[in-house]
Amino acid sequence: MRKTLDEVAAEAAIRDLQRLYCRGVDRLDWDMVRSTFHDDADLDYGFMRGGPDEFVAMAREGLLTYSGTTHFIGNQLVEVAPDGLSAWAEHYVVAWHRCPADADGPERDFVCWFRYADRNECRDGDWRISARVLLVDRWRVDPVGEAGEGPTTRRGARGGDDLSFAIRA
Repeated sequence: MRKTLDEVAAEAAIRDLQRLYCRGVDRLDWDMVRSTFHDDADLDYGFMRGGPDEFVAMAREGLLTYSGTTHFIGNQLVEVAPDGLSAWAEHYVVAWHRCPADADGPERDFVCWFRYADRNECRDGDWRISARVLLVDRWRVDPVGEAGEGPTTRRGARGGDDLSFAIRA
């Protein structure tokens, strides 16, 4: 199946949205996360349904319960509609959520395999997510063992203290 350059460009822009979204969540960069959605987007995460501002407010608070997260993007299927202004996308993701030791137990990782099923729209030349449904395929909780010294002295951090922000600037 041959694709036009416009279709390839649209697919790249939509895949970039998912990469920005995941980076924003992991680095607690809420402006980045918010920028991936149209203002009137309809988001259904199962435990939360609403618009992008409601999602960001919920995520900003909820993700602080973890000492860190890492979202790894796998398969990404993007199908651009014939009009070239809308598309369906499915993004496979594995996410690790580090849970600190608390009353529920010692330090552990909550690992989740899920998919985002998205409707994307291009408005005024700008691709963003207009609807999203989170589909959870499976999850598990893993104990965290002693890791010891790592291979680097530069550890990642959440938020603006992460070295990637300085290099990006």
